[in-house]
Amino acid sequence: MEQPTNHKKMSTKSLVLMILSSIFGFANVTVAYDQMGYASIIWYVFAAVIFFLPSSLMFAEYGSALSSAKGGIYSWLKESIGERLAFIGTFIWLSAWIIWMIAVASKVWIPVSNIFFGTDKTNTWHLFGIFSPMQTIGLLGIIWVIVITFISTRGFQQITKIASIGGFFSIGLPVLFVILSSVVLVLNHGQLAEPVRSTAVFIKSPNPLFASPIAIMSFVVYAIFAYGGMESMGGVVDKVAHPKQNFPRGIIIGGIIMALLYSVTIFFVGVTANWQQLLGGNHVNLGNITYVLINNLGYQLALALGASTQVALITGQWFARYAGISMFIAYIGSFFVLSYSPIKSFIEGSDPKLWPKRVTKLNQQQMPSFAMWLQAIIVSVIIFLITFSGSGAQKFYLILTDMANISSTFPYLFLIGAFPFFKKLTNIDRPFVFYKNKYFTNFVVCIIMVVLILGIGFTAVEPLMEHDYQTAFWTIFGPLFFGLVGWIMYEIGHRRALQIKK
Repeated sequence: MEQPTNHKKMSTKSLVLMILSSIFGFANVTVAYDQMGYASIIWYVFAAVIFFLPSSLMFAEYGSALSSAKGGIYSWLKESIGERLAFIGTFIWLSAWIIWMIAVASKVWIPVSNIFFGTDKTNTWHLFGIFSPMQTIGLLGIIWVIVITFISTRGFQQITKIASIGGFFSIGLPVLFVILSSVVLVLNHGQLAEPVRSTAVFIKSPNPLFASPIAIMSFVVYAIFAYGGMESMGGVVDKVAHPKQNFPRGIIIGGIIMALLYSVTIFFVGVTANWQQLLGGNHVNLGNITYVLINNLGYQLALALGASTQVALITGQWFARYAGISMFIAYIGSFFVLSYSPIKSFIEGSDPKLWPKRVTKLNQQQMPSFAMWLQAIIVSVIIFLITFSGSGAQKFYLILTDMANISSTFPYLFLIGAFPFFKKLTNIDRPFVFYKNKYFTNFVVCIIMVVLILGIGFTAVEPLMEHDYQTAFWTIFGPLFFGLVGWIMYEIGHRRALQIKK
């Protein structure tokens, strides 16, 4: 039978754009500068060298050797350490993306506000004059989830097109930022707004909140989290043309581009933004930092070109609007990919006997539509409960964010820890091999595992040190709870499968 057109394979270029759209975030650049200034560069490089690049090469080996497996990381873990641990680890991984979807469905409306108003006015929105701003954001978030799920279930080709557009904007915003910052640098005769008086500026943060070793360690953890998500591309291996060659190539190219983008762009923020003058006050927060810096870039560029202050202010507002458009489209691209890839990896890769038939059934476009709609319902219900739960909702939202940080890191313990066992497999073809020496492989695995364990431990302990026992409880309890639920679900499904055999 002739294959439908929506089964067209992705090129390496499309894969790289999908990786950048799903993982790279320009907001990570602006937040890094706000927290650590130039000193954030060394920690982003540290995270790239110690965690991101070596783990990406491991994922490339997984993906190329098991390119025919539709389960992504589930298939990788199952082949390496068995079905039970694979199910539990992937369930924790999926729960982290569900929490991410909840957060983004609400946060996406900040760039929308900037597009239309040039500033964040979401705290003044009242839908139909009835609902509070938080309830309005919740209802809009639910509509967002429903619309994207509907389009995603129409076929993978739709996701590829939208993710590619999002990838272009993910690259375009930092590239444009660097180019225009370079123009300002030339016009100002090489004078940086944040001067580099000594190498100490690349080590010590100008932010007094990040002066202690504990605070610095928290930023290192954040830097590692900023590179998370590469493993999600394992779910699209079978959609890539010539996956044994192109998947590892795409994952490595995407990783290198992302590390360079982070480092170079952070430095160029200092061309136009003096930390003490622009970010040292109380008017800037982690929610609006991106738009403040983009606005400032437009303002400084206009002044450098000889414009008046009034024209410079207007230019800055239009720059903020462009940033809103870019961030909004980037959010769309990442949301489309991650509404499909994680759930596909879990449902299609696991034993069908562990699930009810409707969950594993594919629609006419070969998408697990029932599972995707089930995911959308879960996300929508949680958004509704958070935004309509009253004054305690904001606190619960912060707890969800902390849970997501650990939940998104926990599966790496499974993936990295399973890699030596994967290397011992003898019955598979390995078209791409980077780790050829057993001792070197084990050494790299140990280093990454130590970094991950310390990061997870510090993230869990930090709220206790601040006497925030409620957040500490839920932060520690979250991944353990999801892991326990995954274990129970596996045992129930496994017993059901055994009964069917009998």
